[in-house]
Amino acid sequence: MDQSRREFLRAGLAAGALESICVHDAALGSPRSSDASSDAMGVLVDLTKCNGCRRCEAACRRANGFDVLTDDELKDRSVFTQNRYPGPRDYTVINEFHVNGTNPNGQSVYVKRNCMHCNAPACASACLVGALRKQPNGAVTYDPYKCMGCRYCMVVCPFQIPAYDYHNAFTPQVRKCTFCTDRKDAPGESVPACVRACPKECLSYAKRNELIQTAHARIAERPDIYVDHVFGEHEAGGTSWLFLSPVPFERIGFPRVALEAPSRLSESVQHAVFAYSMPPLAWCAILALAMWITKPEEKEADGRPAGRAESPTFGRSEPLPRKTRTTNNDQEPETCSASA
Repeated sequence: MDQSRREFLRAGLAAGALESICVHDAALGSPRSSDASSDAMGVLVDLTKCNGCRRCEAACRRANGFDVLTDDELKDRSVFTQNRYPGPRDYTVINEFHVNGTNPNGQSVYVKRNCMHCNAPACASACLVGALRKQPNGAVTYDPYKCMGCRYCMVVCPFQIPAYDYHNAFTPQVRKCTFCTDRKDAPGESVPACVRACPKECLSYAKRNELIQTAHARIAERPDIYVDHVFGEHEAGGTSWLFLSPVPFERIGFPRVALEAPSRLSESVQHAVFAYSMPPLAWCAILALAMWITKPEEKEADGRPAGRAESPTFGRSEPLPRKTRTTNNDQEPETCSASA
């Protein structure tokens, strides 16, 4: 009976907690994740123009104080034999994809890969200490002095971009493209180094809303070259980096991501905890009550519930008399306990 009551109360508490968490998103009053500041900057990457020269890689390394690629290294085409991701010393990389389709540069499409600087970045939402933040200019910046090394940002990124730097065991950091907000080669320079270094003018730096208009205008002018899709306009809630392609994006390594920002789902649950005046102390009280209700009963050494009065029948204070039985070979009698 007591066990059934505890199960009933446990189910009731769980249902109440679930109901209070599942608050409708409109009640939170937060803006849509796809909304970006009108002053947010962005970069439009036209993949029909890229020839894989990797000058952007070299410029990125120079801007961030890393080992600069030599001319011989830039001419090495063997790097295209594998699909590369940005790393602790490479904030951007170029990959080659052999596809069958219309492409002014031939059968290969060269794809630039770096941090997308999402409008509602999942990495910043997951960061417990605020080391990653979305800035009004569109950049997602990182503060290594706040980072505690949990690496949640690496797990939640839908584009698998952040990398962990293990080169320095005493000060490991999360590494990714900074949008050149802290350029070491030209402090104060607002245009990203990769944009300025591109000899084919594949990269255009301007306000994000203007770049979206430019991208759709190019698609309308040359529908025979571009697929009717601007990657980054809506993906993951929108990103500061936008891409045009001559072939479908899934054929050149772009991940399939939801249009809604991942942080929208997680933050709606987090914000619901604080909705309707339910601060953490109230949740602690609910959990404490649940623990008290479901706590198992304490037992005495003989198995009786602790603190329960002894009944006249079963609470004997004197031991039962013992009886003996004799074995067949007339040995010393054995003793056994009488049954209750």
